[in-house]
Amino acid sequence: MLSNGFKINECDKCVYVKGTSEAFVIVWLYVDDLLIMGSSHDTIMETKRMLKRNFDMKDMGTADVILGIKISRTLDRIILSQSHYVEKLLKKFDIEEGRTVSTPMATNVKIDKDEKGKSVDESKYRGMIGSLFYLTASRPDILHAVCLCARFQSNPKESHMSAVKRIFRYLKGTIQYGLFYPKNENFSLKGYSDSDYAGNIDDRKNTSGSCQFLGDCLVSWFSKKQNPIATSTAEVEYIVAGSYCSQVLWMRQQLRDYEVEEKEIPIMCDNTSAIAITQNPVLHSRTKHIDVRYHFIRDHVAKKDITLEYISTDKQLADIFTKPLCESRFEELKNELGLIELR
Repeated sequence: MLSNGFKINECDKCVYVKGTSEAFVIVWLYVDDLLIMGSSHDTIMETKRMLKRNFDMKDMGTADVILGIKISRTLDRIILSQSHYVEKLLKKFDIEEGRTVSTPMATNVKIDKDEKGKSVDESKYRGMIGSLFYLTASRPDILHAVCLCARFQSNPKESHMSAVKRIFRYLKGTIQYGLFYPKNENFSLKGYSDSDYAGNIDDRKNTSGSCQFLGDCLVSWFSKKQNPIATSTAEVEYIVAGSYCSQVLWMRQQLRDYEVEEKEIPIMCDNTSAIAITQNPVLHSRTKHIDVRYHFIRDHVAKKDITLEYISTDKQLADIFTKPLCESRFEELKNELGLIELR
């Protein structure tokens, strides 16, 4: 491939790129499957002909399903969904009957280790969690609930199983949902960074969440419990922004391989004190205890690689990855992320 003008993506060695941002082709390799994307039909067909000359391969035509993810497209949009996979999971774990719920996790239920609770089948519990994790590739709305339940895989109790089954009941009512990607030429990169404060009942650690948009399209999201215990909300937000900074820089490098240059990438944060810490070159006594690895965000702010910008809490999209939300707030953020029902 390299002899035909392709180069290996610096961030992902299974991605090959050729051309410029105006006329390009991308070849994505996974084991023995290839997915070819390009700026025009002619560039894609030329790449197919080149590959057939060099390798024994079969052309499966336009991609409709890749790794279990269905690709639905029209002239102005693409939708990624795993509705068939959800149906299989509901049947596999015998959750086809019963009522549905409007959110994957209740706001009035706090999940902890429940050491006095009754144990359940660890193998089944882990199987359910693993199956749900694969589904988060196209369903960011369940990510926080799945990550929270995954913390108890070593010794699951009935309360944990009930929480997992609630996720499945939510999926039963939202089987036909998928991620919506509108057609546009906006390649501006923007991120959202957020965290709860001491939300974990067992150790009082915090849950951080973030997401990235390329134009109007959601391209990256995660929810994770932080390792350090923070002493203030400012410290919490600063730590998650520092962790998230590396993800933003990785995405910027990805775009460079497609000859798209992004500078001063905004990260939206709803804590003004955390923003002030990134802009202050002096390590005050109240921030000296923060691990040095989280301070590198300040260096990149000074270099103008990124900017940490304030956003009000009601517009913070990463909120959905940090805590259970009420139905109205959950639906609002789900729509903002680009999750829509297939018609």
